[in-house]
Amino acid sequence: MSGRQTRPPDSLRGTVLFVHGLWMTGAESLLLRHHLRRRGWALRVLPYSSMSDSMDQVAASCARHALALARRTLQPVHLLGHSLGGIVIHRMFETGLLPPDRFSGDFCRAVFLGTPSRGSQSARALIRFGPGRRLLGVAGGELLCEEPPQRWPFRAQLGIIAGSHSRGLGRLLARIDGPNDGTVSVAETQLEGASDHCVLPVSHTGMWLSRMVAEQVAAFLEAGRFSASQADRSR
Repeated sequence: MSGRQTRPPDSLRGTVLFVHGLWMTGAESLLLRHHLRRRGWALRVLPYSSMSDSMDQVAASCARHALALARRTLQPVHLLGHSLGGIVIHRMFETGLLPPDRFSGDFCRAVFLGTPSRGSQSARALIRFGPGRRLLGVAGGELLCEEPPQRWPFRAQLGIIAGSHSRGLGRLLARIDGPNDGTVSVAETQLEGASDHCVLPVSHTGMWLSRMVAEQVAAFLEAGRFSASQADRSR
């Protein structure tokens, strides 16, 4: 056996569209991009401003980018969202911006990294401090949603990665209930209907830098399941 990295079969190789979170630009995905490229995927970043763009604007832009990639490459287009980025992806499917016959199964898998799909204790705490509401920006206001989604009913397979290394800005603002990544609790990441969910010993921002996270993302893109060898599986 060779020690070289085995690439996934051609039918599962394609492009990963990365949707960054609050206050970010996507540049933080550099190491994720490197690790995924070694496994055969190209990673592209969705450009948007969480401070000035509305959630519907960002979701529409994300759909346009995903559709353009699908037409140009004729390969799978997978979706990777960190924190608020996962909420963008959910909104895109929720509003029917992507044709479900093309963006499903092996041709579109989605992975959320530390996405507070059920609402954010940290965001609710932030708005109690002076200019906190303005700091969330326009798209970030979705973190305050009073009736956040409870399910993932879409045909694209969803994998969710939560962190359990409790270090981050959220810990300075509020007491976060239960295991958490310093900003988002594990419970806040869970969605009924997800294909898989795992918990890794990483912080909210440390997810960008973690080789372990990159390997789990790659595992899910390849097979629709996380690797049990490294993860605390919660499904």
